[in-house]
Amino acid sequence: MANPTRLQREIAEAILQMARDDGLEAGTWLNENSTAKRLNVSRTPVRAAIDHLAEQGFVRRHSNKGVELVALPGVASDANATPDATELALVKLAHDREAGLIADEISEMEVMRRYELGRPEVQRLLARLADLGMIERKPGYGWRFLLAPRDLSVHDEAYRFRQMIEPMALLEPGFRVEPGWIDEMRSRHHETLKRPWRDSSAISFYEMNADFHEGLAEASGNRFIHAAIKRQNQLRRLSNYDWIFGFERVEVNCTEHLQMLDYVEAGDREVASALMRRHLQRASLLRGPDGKPS
Repeated sequence: MANPTRLQREIAEAILQMARDDGLEAGTWLNENSTAKRLNVSRTPVRAAIDHLAEQGFVRRHSNKGVELVALPGVASDANATPDATELALVKLAHDREAGLIADEISEMEVMRRYELGRPEVQRLLARLADLGMIERKPGYGWRFLLAPRDLSVHDEAYRFRQMIEPMALLEPGFRVEPGWIDEMRSRHHETLKRPWRDSSAISFYEMNADFHEGLAEASGNRFIHAAIKRQNQLRRLSNYDWIFGFERVEVNCTEHLQMLDYVEAGDREVASALMRRHLQRASLLRGPDGKPS
């Protein structure tokens, strides 16, 4: 291809950073559409950025299947931080926000002091939250959270809503998954099951989980279902970054997701729908040691 544009180079680096953040390894499948949505850009520059990465040997295209991650370039660590210091700080921030320890407005300096991070790390952390639609920059100085801490009283209500919507999404007449999406989801779930679990793993686990549910909602072809699930994912993001259920529940979650993928791929959406309803019912009953729901 011709020399990539600045935008294409930036998106290519963002794709590599996303792969690092998610803990992806060689052999993982990437999907152009879901990647574009996560980066909040159109598919055209993402496609060009992936072509650029393919020329560099970081990814490989497979006809009618998707894009395979071949390798990730090494990155230098900050001198005063472990490789996942920013991820751990994000988990702690999520916990503190959900516990009511962080106000609606926050400054870079406060984040630096509270989590003992350097300014570049804090800027990356805040930029990531902004990309996820969790915060916005205030005019002049500081940042503002866009969502209140989760009200636990609405937990059961939210899950009842999801049980009404998500199983039916699988039965919509226009249901169709994009080529390569199932392979990408399987790959990400298997990678999650293989990797050692750390506190910072909650972030990549949640993003994979959110992409699974949102991907099926989008496949329904019903824009209202898709919008509703996107909103649900946004509302529960920080509370799920503050993960309290350990790796055992991660294994159950991944296993149930993989079962649904098998039935969707086989064209048996009635069974997949029933499995989704049961999956959500079980998740709605989860309680941590302190009685906190998921």
